[in-house]
Amino acid sequence: DALSAEQKYKLWMRYRYQDCVGYLAELMHHDAFQVKEMSLCTLMNFVELEAQYPLVEVEWKGTVTFPRELLKVVVDGLLPLHEDASLLISRFQEYMEYDDIRYFVIKAVTESIGQVMQKTKERPLPFYQQNVFSLISPINMPNKESDMVKFMAKQDNWEELKVSKLQAHKQAFEKMWLSFLKHKLPTGLYKKVLVILHDSILPYMNEPTLMMDFLTVAYGIGGAISLLALNGLFILIHQHNLEYPDFYKKLYSLLDPSIYHVKYRARFFHLADLFLSSSHLPAYLVAAFIKRLSRLALTAPPESLLMVIPFICNLFRRHPACKVLVHRPNGPEDMSEDPYIMEEEEPSESRALESSLWEIQSLQNHYHPDVAKAAAILNQSLSETEDDISGLLELSAYELFDKEVKKKAVDVPLEFEQVRGLFGKKNDIFAEHFILD
Repeated sequence: DALSAEQKYKLWMRYRYQDCVGYLAELMHHDAFQVKEMSLCTLMNFVELEAQYPLVEVEWKGTVTFPRELLKVVVDGLLPLHEDASLLISRFQEYMEYDDIRYFVIKAVTESIGQVMQKTKERPLPFYQQNVFSLISPINMPNKESDMVKFMAKQDNWEELKVSKLQAHKQAFEKMWLSFLKHKLPTGLYKKVLVILHDSILPYMNEPTLMMDFLTVAYGIGGAISLLALNGLFILIHQHNLEYPDFYKKLYSLLDPSIYHVKYRARFFHLADLFLSSSHLPAYLVAAFIKRLSRLALTAPPESLLMVIPFICNLFRRHPACKVLVHRPNGPEDMSEDPYIMEEEEPSESRALESSLWEIQSLQNHYHPDVAKAAAILNQSLSETEDDISGLLELSAYELFDKEVKKKAVDVPLEFEQVRGLFGKKNDIFAEHFILD
């Protein structure tokens, strides 16, 4: 059929509109941020207008007329492969408050990850993956369906569509994160994901146990990443009854000198305290943890020692069978006689129960009086009430120093021997030739 003049004009205008969208998409990669921002806002105005005045007529009930393809153009513009787009993404976050925009952005991101990451052959794409994380990490998921009231597009059949269902949002959210985390991440990104995992990701997944593969990989990386992975594993093990073979062996292997220094120290010891709270743990296992923590404490800073000594005392209260470490009548005379094998990875083979706690005894002579006082408590019989270590987990060197400075001296020495000579010795030859003014 021949098109009328009006139809031809409409078709021509449609092509011009598509050209305009294409040019704006290109300008989202412009060098000047102001140009990028204006392009983004213009495209989102188009999204809003298309949502209200669909370009395609609804042919049957249940059809979604939301401009998903146009929004996909915007999402692709926010996720360049070779440059940091975090500033532009932060400008976009205001649109994510709309429930329908958020839903279709999640879908578009999932599609983008599938298209981009399958071409990299498991090599990380640092800029792209960081951009994806910047876009999806601040997502505020609704807690219940009645919270979903803010939609950019108003439709007669809205209640019947998936975009208005919380279950559909959770499924899309879960699929997006799983597709993002199944690919190898840059090291720094593992830490960023693990920090928000327990608060911002796991509670909004239909099947949180699907995160087990990612957490297992992260737990095996070592260092601070392994410490952070503990949080997610704790949730899966305690709340979702997931079994993790050799969990305590792996937890034991995480105990290295860095645990007293990393900024995630508080989180690690809080979780370690929870994992070691069960009274059903074998004595050899708890003894191995006590010995390793004590050995590492010999080189730990005072603020860490003031936290770990009460931590060890709590372990003794929970597991009285381990008190043999403190009350062994013939403790080793020196380190070479200690039967404990520090290098042994298997706690059951470490011979910890045959050892004694000479390390804490050594700390009773520590230069910091508070540490020496805390270590001396093991010379007495421990009370049954556990020490509350929550206030000590984040104790810093600054707080410790500040506390010492503000202390008021009670006993002031009134007699002293005046220094003589260069080195202050009484009968020193230097005292005859040098004096201190």
